[in-house]
Amino acid sequence: MITDEHFASLISRAMDELPQEYIKGLDNVVVTYEDEPSPQQRQEMKLRNYETLFGLYQGIPLTKRGAGYNLVLPDKITIFKLPILHATNGEESFYKQIKHTLWHEIAHYYGLDHGRIHEIEARWR
Repeated sequence: MITDEHFASLISRAMDELPQEYIKGLDNVVVTYEDEPSPQQRQEMKLRNYETLFGLYQGIPLTKRGAGYNLVLPDKITIFKLPILHATNGEESFYKQIKHTLWHEIAHYYGLDHGRIHEIEARWR
């Protein structure tokens, strides 16, 4: 089993390895982790029983922030440990999925939708 401390250190390592111009551009965002999505998060995302999440961005994307954006709670990126653990095989693939999930959720912060994110990811392959 992966301890919370080790999981947090892998998230921190992934943050350090992602392009820093994107990380430094995060404004009013907290990155955290949970074991798995809550029932409320599952309902908000309209997940079926067999579906899960590796990560979740909750907030106002940078592209939607207007002049009135002030005095708001931070946006939140949550990385879910158990779904990633169950979907991967070994430490290396576990870490790669954490890093990929973190990138994916940061892309939502920058206003990218799933279609655009998948286009970018397809070019990587």
